[in-house]
Amino acid sequence: MNQLNLQEHWPYLVFCILCLVTLIQTFYHLFFFSRLAFLKSKKKESRQTHPVSIVICARDEAENLADHLPGVLLQEYPTTHEVIVVNDNSVDESKYILEALQKTYKQLNPIELTQEAKMIPGKKFPLAIGVKSAKHEIILLTDADCLPASEHWISSMQDTYDDKTELVLGYGPYHKQKSLLNKLIRWETYYSALQYFSYALAGIPYMGVGRNLSYKKTLFYRHKGFSAHNNIPGGDDDLLVNIAATKENTKINIDPDSFTLSRPEKTWKQWIRQKKRHYTTAKYYKKKHRVLLGLHSFAQFLYYPALITSAIFYNIEITGIVFGIKWFFQLPLYFMTMKKLNEKDLFPFVFLLDIWQFFYFLIFASSLFTKPRNSWK
Repeated sequence: MNQLNLQEHWPYLVFCILCLVTLIQTFYHLFFFSRLAFLKSKKKESRQTHPVSIVICARDEAENLADHLPGVLLQEYPTTHEVIVVNDNSVDESKYILEALQKTYKQLNPIELTQEAKMIPGKKFPLAIGVKSAKHEIILLTDADCLPASEHWISSMQDTYDDKTELVLGYGPYHKQKSLLNKLIRWETYYSALQYFSYALAGIPYMGVGRNLSYKKTLFYRHKGFSAHNNIPGGDDDLLVNIAATKENTKINIDPDSFTLSRPEKTWKQWIRQKKRHYTTAKYYKKKHRVLLGLHSFAQFLYYPALITSAIFYNIEITGIVFGIKWFFQLPLYFMTMKKLNEKDLFPFVFLLDIWQFFYFLIFASSLFTKPRNSWK
């Protein structure tokens, strides 16, 4: 009898699942993502410039250093600052490019590493060397393939600090190109930022990206650098933030002058490999972060299968109402946040990109259980 009832009513059960996952997604958008959508920048009554140490790690990045490093060196910043480039065992022309640039830009301080760090895979050792070599308290990080979006990048990022701030999360979008892959890369970058910015505004900061991240040197030392996860190749950015960030010491910066721009991967294979490498660190987040992120992802994953099944086997009109409720709340928030992060050209494709999330999880879910690669390049 119970089996017969289940066979008769399973479409209703699927519809209930649709309602539940729609409710979960709506909650996340209203409670978390609306904070970024309605964020208003506060004007400071007084401004102070601090000495800043920019730290960049590079391995075989000769072309990127030649193209992008001048954009860091030519920043309009009136206060003392230095640019540390840790050249990590490069075998290309990086050393000679840095030597040539140093003759013109006295604030450039190249550090040559000629031996691999044993038992510390990935980028953490060269980055730790860069931080420890820094002369100033405020550390500003970016990558060799990143270009500041304006000449006021340093000024904007350091201006976020106040007496309580120890960590500033910035945005590192990718250059816009006319291709499907580019739109998917930029959507994923935008959506990740939407989450980590909104969680930080809710007092639950959990990650940042090394393309545009700043913290105080004392914070780095207080948490013993990367010692808590030295054995993990990745996580020199998100895992440090996950450990060190608090409601009180963390701020975000979405001023367009503070952005850094990166070259997107050119092929699907390169991008999938890059993202799988990044996602191998998520399983090391604090439990509360894993639960919050996992619940949201699971609701997104179930949404479209439940929507299609309910429309076919239950009731298409009622299912359409649930679909309308979801987008009634989400569309305005997507529009406002995309506008703030200069990604509004993605808005016309938001329905398709939301559907893409289902396939995105199918592709990358296995990365959560995969052993990370030892190399950071």
